[in-house]
Formats: sequence, structure tokens, C-alpha cells
Amino acid sequence: MTEEKKLVFEDAPWGYPLCFNNECEKRNQCMHYLVGQVAPASLQRGNAIYPSAWKDGNCRFFCEKRLVRMAWGFDSLYRHLTRGQASDVRGSIRSYFGSGMSAYYRYHHGERLLSPKQQQEILDIMARFGYAEGAEFDHYVLSYDFT
Repeated sequence: MTEEKKLVFEDAPWGYPLCFNNECEKRNQCMHYLVGQVAPASLQRGNAIYPSAWKDGNCRFFCEKRLVRMAWGFDSLYRHLTRGQASDVRGSIRSYFGSGMSAYYRYHHGERLLSPKQQQEILDIMARFGYAEGAEFDHYVLSYDFT
């Protein structure tokens, strides 16, 4: 994927650890450093990665800069299923997110975005029911990977 998306501080998850190690050779490819560079000047405290994490040119918290296709919305997954089938699949997908419904609805309405790994795990649930072929999420967006 071409990296044309501009990184802005607000894209980073809340509490994302920042790095300010100008000596690190991988700093221009690390999300922690790059987010630290776009942090607002008014930011005075927060989570940080300490220099002690950097040993012999390697950082144990290195997070490679890369764009990924994130997703949200489940209606398209259920579109070609009968009401009963959709109910069973929907229940399994809700269980994937844990107890309660709030996480499911946050991913359904785009308040949270599904990582490529989560997308695959949900498609695997669909496959267990025999419905994975051609299954797609409602929306996709190119986003930086902060994991």
C-alpha cells in the first residue's frame, strides 16, 4: 500500500506510549516515535517509552510504521443469510467480543475499527457456519497500525 495518509496525533489510541529517543536508528519507521513527533506542544505528560527499552540498537517496543485496511459494520456479513442463520452467526460474533453488547455495537457503528487480525477471526467464525465466501464488512478505511 502506498503511504499517503498523513499521521495526526488524534489517530493514535488514547494513552498510546510516545517515544522521543532521537538516537534510535529505527525512529523514522516506529509509530511510537512518529506519534511523539506530531504530539501537540500543549501535551505535558502521558505514557512514554523510556530510553532503557533501547538496547544495542533495538527497542523492545518498536512498532513498525504501516498502513492497514481497517473495517467496521456487520450488516453486509448477514445480507445473504436467512434470519435464523444471521441470528446464530451474530450471536457468535457478539461472543467473540466478550460479554455485553457494547463492544459489538462500537465495531458495528464505526466507533472502533477492526484490525486485519480481528477481521480474519470474524471471517473464520462465518466459515465455521459455512458462510464465509464473499463475506465483507460494511466499510473499510486505510489507517495506521498501532498494534
